[in-house]
Amino acid sequence: MASKIVTYDTFDKHILQHMQRDTSQSLEDLAKAVNLSRNAVWRRLKRLQDSGILVARVALLDAQAVGLGLTVFISISVSTHSKDWAENFSKVIDSLPQVQSAYRTSGNQDYLVKARVRDVQAYDDLYQQLIGKIELADVSASFVMEELKDTTELPLPSK
Repeated sequence: MASKIVTYDTFDKHILQHMQRDTSQSLEDLAKAVNLSRNAVWRRLKRLQDSGILVARVALLDAQAVGLGLTVFISISVSTHSKDWAENFSKVIDSLPQVQSAYRTSGNQDYLVKARVRDVQAYDDLYQQLIGKIELADVSASFVMEELKDTTELPLPSK
């Protein structure tokens, strides 16, 4: 999926770095942090949003605190690679709220899915839902024993 790379300057980069860490800060605080006026920061945020760089401003939840303490990576191999099957698979994955991300990959597996669930029984429930909705050749799961790093912050290259 190729998309156009949007250009941004050093001020934009600093704004984006601050926004990735904390979107709850006021425009005044953000402006002070990046050494620009409040209005200049607002205009830049609007432009970054309109250009598609700034996609959403969201709250990040503590998965443990909301009862989703188990992260599972699900490796999926399929026996068919038709366009119709792939579209159906995408709809199935989208319908499962436990799934946080899913990728079509190269290598031994065809898809890699990341899900957050309460426990192993909740994973089995997710597994049963998945295989009940679409035909898969092989499914294997890896349970996270220790989370070493998990971030939503992108490393912004210098322009």
